[in-house]
Amino acid sequence: MTSSTVLRGPRRHRGLVRYERRKRIFDLVAASLLAILLAPVAAVVAVLVALRLGRPVLFRQARPGRHGRPFVMIKFRTMHTEESASGPAGDRHRLTRFGLWLRSTSLDELPSLWNVIRGEMSLVGPRPLLLGYLGRYTPEQARRHEVRPGITGLAQVNGRNALDWEERFSYDTWYVDNRSLRLDLRILLATARTVVARRGIAAPGTPTAHEFHGTAGPSRQVADLSR
Repeated sequence: MTSSTVLRGPRRHRGLVRYERRKRIFDLVAASLLAILLAPVAAVVAVLVALRLGRPVLFRQARPGRHGRPFVMIKFRTMHTEESASGPAGDRHRLTRFGLWLRSTSLDELPSLWNVIRGEMSLVGPRPLLLGYLGRYTPEQARRHEVRPGITGLAQVNGRNALDWEERFSYDTWYVDNRSLRLDLRILLATARTVVARRGIAAPGTPTAHEFHGTAGPSRQVADLSR
């Protein structure tokens, strides 16, 4: 074993520590500025949600954060509640055209900036999924929880809900292993293009995403976007 090999681990650790500190500062400043600048937009969306879907305006749900610790994620509501929906309380029956528009424009994500400010989420990272999925991950897939979940992420700019679960988790774990501020900025820029194009809003055959039932399949390789 060479000396460079011995030092690679400590150097990588120190680099990640610096990255995490800088990323947290960037998240806090950027999310705060965005929350201020987009406050008028958020106010209009809140009024529209109240008029179209009623109250509550906000959707709150416990999701797993870093290391799987739960937090309450906040978004604008895009669906009727189960009580007010006609027919089966599935996504197809509860999601309205207005809610679908909110999702396609990502305006429903605006309240999640508060989660970023609080340090529960990051602007960039694997999307926070359901708590019920925690026991279904393979050890490799579970590594997505080594970092804070994000409002956007590598999977979101490479297909979003149109990807199958193995592809999404492959992007997530690749991001964990290759994360850097440069990569985060590239993902943020790609997110703007994805939102404008409104790509990957829903999985085939459903208005949202299919349930993850677990898989033991190998992770797939993804392209290196840090170059």
